[in-house]
Amino acid sequence: MALAIKLSEDLDAGRVKDLADIARLGSITRPRVTQIMNLLGLAPDIQEAIIFLPRTVEGRAPVTEQALRDLTRLSWAEQRAWWQRTLNSPLRG
Repeated sequence: MALAIKLSEDLDAGRVKDLADIARLGSITRPRVTQIMNLLGLAPDIQEAIIFLPRTVEGRAPVTEQALRDLTRLSWAEQRAWWQRTLNSPLRG
């Protein structure tokens, strides 16, 4: 999430030209850059919550990047409902 925000700031400031430029500079594919940038489609409060999630040191993380990518396709209201269900799931803890 933090990377998506940073790259967006770099684009806005003109430090990078476009997503292809980011891909070249980061030695990653353009589709991967798009996946990262699509995280900006998450509701702002969810973006903030992701940044402050505690690090998972054992077991499964309660939220995966794949799930977040899928979540970006939903409305903010649907995202928030999913987020609340996920935070209250038995995987937490």
